[in-house]
Amino acid sequence: MPKPTYPVLFFKPITAIGGPTDIIPVPKIAQIDNETDYECELVIVIGKEALNVSEADALDYVLGYAVGNDVSQRAWQIKKGGGQWSVGKMFDGWAPFGPAIVSSKIITNPQDLRISTKINGQTVQSENTSDQIFGIAKTIAFLSQGTTLLPGDVIFTGTPSGVGMGRKPQYWLRDGDVVEIELENVGTIVNKVVYEKDIKAKL
Repeated sequence: MPKPTYPVLFFKPITAIGGPTDIIPVPKIAQIDNETDYECELVIVIGKEALNVSEADALDYVLGYAVGNDVSQRAWQIKKGGGQWSVGKMFDGWAPFGPAIVSSKIITNPQDLRISTKINGQTVQSENTSDQIFGIAKTIAFLSQGTTLLPGDVIFTGTPSGVGMGRKPQYWLRDGDVVEIELENVGTIVNKVVYEKDIKAKL
């Protein structure tokens, strides 16, 4: 994809949030094209109300950092969603993050952390947050222009190369896959992919 001029923004509902060891449930609608993908991402948790903040002051509004997986169904995100990325990213449990929120007082430079993804023990992503197109401060400053960020708001900040969509051949998550995502000085989340057999079944 071409480098964007501004951060690409999409929303996930609160029901998409998952814990660091929860399953990633893949509903029937997401199984049709079998294009479920992984995205390791540094996660920002906002600590105080932020509106029209400057890039210079943006990190002062961060409570802490975590690591997450922006699980994405590429067919719905790109081919079927009419340009609405959230359609392919909003399913229940598709934003697992954790394993804790590490204080911004401990992580003073979020732009120099190793981040990686393993699928069934095999490394598929490995990069440094210094490679982000839009850094943490720039992202917070941009999002706060005219929109109030509230304490507890969670911001996933983008993924490095190595996602399944960009691999040759492409690699999609399958039923039973175990996804491990690690962020330096934060920890690791481990989530198992579970294909929903009955749409009414409990997760």
